[in-house]
Amino acid sequence: MARTRAWYLALGYDNPYVWAHHDDVPFAPLAKPLRDNRVALVTTAAPYQPDKGEQGPGAPYNAAVKFYQVYSGDSATDHDVRIAHVAIDRKHTSMEDSGTWFPLARMRERARAGAFILAPRFHGFPTNRSQRQTREIDAPELLARCREDDVDAAVLVANCPVCHQSLALAARCLEAHGIGTVLMGCARDVVEHCGVPRFLFSDFPLGNAAGRPHDPVSQAATLDLALQLLESASAPRTTWQSPQIWAESADWKLDYANPALLTAEELAQARAAFDAVREMARDLREKISPAPSCFCAAPN
Repeated sequence: MARTRAWYLALGYDNPYVWAHHDDVPFAPLAKPLRDNRVALVTTAAPYQPDKGEQGPGAPYNAAVKFYQVYSGDSATDHDVRIAHVAIDRKHTSMEDSGTWFPLARMRERARAGAFILAPRFHGFPTNRSQRQTREIDAPELLARCREDDVDAAVLVANCPVCHQSLALAARCLEAHGIGTVLMGCARDVVEHCGVPRFLFSDFPLGNAAGRPHDPVSQAATLDLALQLLESASAPRTTWQSPQIWAESADWKLDYANPALLTAEELAQARAAFDAVREMARDLREKISPAPSCFCAAPN
């Protein structure tokens, strides 16, 4: 949160964002063994839209593909969802392997092995800076869809800083209505400031909450740890930190949104780019049409 504040102040925005904060945290312990629970995946990744510009590995921020309403997809098939729309760490991760932010295939494997019952749908959750929109509109819609699928618990996977806040608010809503949750993320301060029941923190660059890219062992271990936390936590505000490390040196942490590393000209360019995508996003919000209840699976 401190880095984000310094970044936007350096860009010339003098109205720092106020992050969601709660002292109380709802908590819904699992009422039966994990293997008997129906578990849903909740993601902030966006369905790939080939007509909306760059969204692949290394793509810059792309406001055109940002979504503003909850969507759902079939958990039994693969889907092409991407994270070009969020403020992830683009220097230290490649955005090539969706297994690092969308562990649906890994969850299907665990469900087939009897670890839990996979819900028939996964859900895409919008990233909104408006906490009121998230609390009053998006979270209740997610809750309604989970209830339609008789969901007992949910695994929520965050990407950018505001993604972490949005999903933290979603987790609070689900827990308050009896659905247990575990949030997987890389922005510990945002999540713990908001207050959630269970949080698995991976000390990785933003965009890798589900494990290392191209590393199935890392991804499996990360999901398994999240599932253990989901089942075993006995009180709210339970945070576990993954024992995995990103690199021998922690210098990668210095690069993200660090205005000290940029010249005045580079900061001006960053401000202009941010203003442009913010205006695009505002135009999109004004033209919002009903979101599809589902979308097509990824091509073979």
